[in-house]
Amino acid sequence: MMETIKIGIGLVGFGLFFLLFGVLLYFDSVLLAFGNILFLTGLTFIIGLRRTAYFFFQKQKFKSSFFFLGGVSLVLLRWPVIGMLLETYGFILLFRSFFPMAAGFVLSAVNIPFLNEFMQSNTNMV
Repeated sequence: MMETIKIGIGLVGFGLFFLLFGVLLYFDSVLLAFGNILFLTGLTFIIGLRRTAYFFFQKQKFKSSFFFLGGVSLVLLRWPVIGMLLETYGFILLFRSFFPMAAGFVLSAVNIPFLNEFMQSNTNMV
């Protein structure tokens, strides 16, 4: 793995940690802002600046990017609850195509018979 990708994974991990910690401490705006900055910086390190800009500013992803980046902006302006709600909605819209792939990876790594059968039956319906 290239060094920048390793750094990016670490930054994303710390960003998610600070986001979780900020939510657990009743939406502490400083921790949430720091987590957002680390997450976005880590994403940029992992996939590159040009691909990150392309990912967020595609025409079909304008609405989801607007909610996500608007939520980040509101958190930075110390409106953490509203910002996190908008950011969560935008995150779900942005990464919804990634969720089935991530669930398939996790279920292939962990052999849980009931969940494997449930996920396989749901993927066949789609």
